[in-house]
Amino acid sequence: MAEKKQKLVLSIIDFLETSISDGSIKSDDKEGIEIAIQCIGEAFGVDPSNQEQKDKLSVKPATLTSIFDVYLKTKDKVGAQASGSSSTPAPSAPSGPSAADKEKAEKHKQEGNNLMAAKEYQKAVDAYTEAIALDPNNPVYYSNRAAAWSSMGDHAVAVDDAEMAIAVDPKFVKAYSRLGHAHFTLGNYADAKSAFERGLVLEPNNANLKVGLTNAETKLASAPTTTRSASSPAPGGGAGGFDFSQMANLMGGGGGAGGGGGMPDLASLMNNPQMMQMAQQMMANGGLERLMSNPAIRNMAERAQGGGGMPSMAELMSDPALRDMASSFMGGAGRGAGGPGAGNA
Repeated sequence: MAEKKQKLVLSIIDFLETSISDGSIKSDDKEGIEIAIQCIGEAFGVDPSNQEQKDKLSVKPATLTSIFDVYLKTKDKVGAQASGSSSTPAPSAPSGPSAADKEKAEKHKQEGNNLMAAKEYQKAVDAYTEAIALDPNNPVYYSNRAAAWSSMGDHAVAVDDAEMAIAVDPKFVKAYSRLGHAHFTLGNYADAKSAFERGLVLEPNNANLKVGLTNAETKLASAPTTTRSASSPAPGGGAGGFDFSQMANLMGGGGGAGGGGGMPDLASLMNNPQMMQMAQQMMANGGLERLMSNPAIRNMAERAQGGGGMPSMAELMSDPALRDMASSFMGGAGRGAGGPGAGNA
């Protein structure tokens, strides 16, 4: 059996196994697919449980899906070019770029590098595109163009070019760094983590990949704190999981309900971006609705709407009901910045 066919068969088996594990295949169909995997493997002499054979035939970090995506994109581009050409039959394509074309491609690449240094990013993209047209089998050109797209803020296109570079040469490490960076900037932290990990398989001591992986893992680890449900209040939090200790810190340290020297008025607080972010969080999780059910807060809102203006913090703290409510909300604030984990995001 030709090794090339066995590599394809192993990629198909990997695809089917991944589809089972990620839920793409319904549980009712799982058994049938598992039998199909066994039959396919036996027919082509591929045993996915044989680690030695698997290492020999694997095309990782590329996958069948990523290779197919590249094929579709290339087919679309070639089709678009062909539709604009004449109906005269084209001569058969050479097996690869000539030495002269490679030399020209390198010149375009160097031009792109110079334009990148000059921050002429769109012109750099054009130069790298010229290089790719002359030598489409060089992963460096796709990778460099990905960097140019990212510099322009077009990270989604940068992802495509980084994946093209990997498809051309799965061992080209820099492409994984480009791919991870683009995904990270788009907020796709799981995809960024995967890209950095795939690169580190090839080059375990790559400092850029290590830093990128650490940053992606940090973002993923902190994600639950930003999506905490109303039934699981944050430490020191009040109704709806809103962390009123944060508000206390913004209001002068949360030293108590008296609100002494240095405490800002309410208008100043509402101009603070952090306060606005916390207010948006309250609106999202229902905390604001519960807060407005308090008569004192409702009266304050009606006063503001009636043209009476926003009360000062001193006025708020002179109201026993509001003072008691603030003390309840800010009960955990006394632990302040000196507590465990201070300064962490």
